[in-house]
Amino acid sequence: MFNVTPQIQIPDDELSFTYVRSSGPGGQNVNKVSSKAVLRWSPTASPSLPYEVRGRFLSKYASRLTTAGELIVTSQRFRDQPRNAADCLDKLREMLVAAARKPIARRPSKPTRGSQKRRLEAKRVNSRKKRNRRGPPAESND
Repeated sequence: MFNVTPQIQIPDDELSFTYVRSSGPGGQNVNKVSSKAVLRWSPTASPSLPYEVRGRFLSKYASRLTTAGELIVTSQRFRDQPRNAADCLDKLREMLVAAARKPIARRPSKPTRGSQKRRLEAKRVNSRKKRNRRGPPAESND
């Protein structure tokens, strides 16, 4: 059982791990050992995810889902499989905790009376300054 929060617990049979060869430098050992962990999980089909958390998760991480609705999390930070698998689970936990938090509703604020007065006074000063830059009105010869 993968515990994210007391309300969110995912059974181990919903998570599937595969291991592949890591990329990057590492000498001859990297060509022989499959230490990169790949975690696959389907949040769309998971019954253990609450409805509102699922909606937030799917909207927030839609770009990370496959066309089949699977989330793929990989890790190749470490040189052994168990630590990379634990790192994948940590990444998934962070994503789920972020989606479990309800967003704070924004309350629109009003400008203060003082800031309104300062803005209008600055506009008046700027207007006077530009008016003083103008030359005398051009005379027309009609």
